[in-house]
Amino acid sequence: MIAREGSKASGFRAEGVAARYLQRRGVRILEHNVYSRGGEIDLVGMDGDVLVFFEVRYRGRSSFTGSAESITYRKQQRLVRAASFYLHRNGLWNVSSRIDVVAMAPGTIKQYRIQWIKNAIQASP
Repeated sequence: MIAREGSKASGFRAEGVAARYLQRRGVRILEHNVYSRGGEIDLVGMDGDVLVFFEVRYRGRSSFTGSAESITYRKQQRLVRAASFYLHRNGLWNVSSRIDVVAMAPGTIKQYRIQWIKNAIQASP
């Protein structure tokens, strides 16, 4: 009998896969799992001259919602708050930045089906 992998372990595995995927596409990963008073940011990287905060989402075959669709409005607010806190803490207010989503699911041909959604979450005015 095969034990079911815990969600924390599968989350860390998905973040590693996402980081390698992004690096192959020219993103320089700066940090993993950044925790702050505002919340958690899975990955922080540079895409050209833009600082990018990445939310990595993995959903298995039995999930009722897709990876990207699983990001609730409340989670979006926490991501914006965490990114703002990161920018403030590091004195980066003048840096171009965005929040992207890397949505992952089990693949049929490859092990994972990965979708990179740029500028997926935006701060409200």
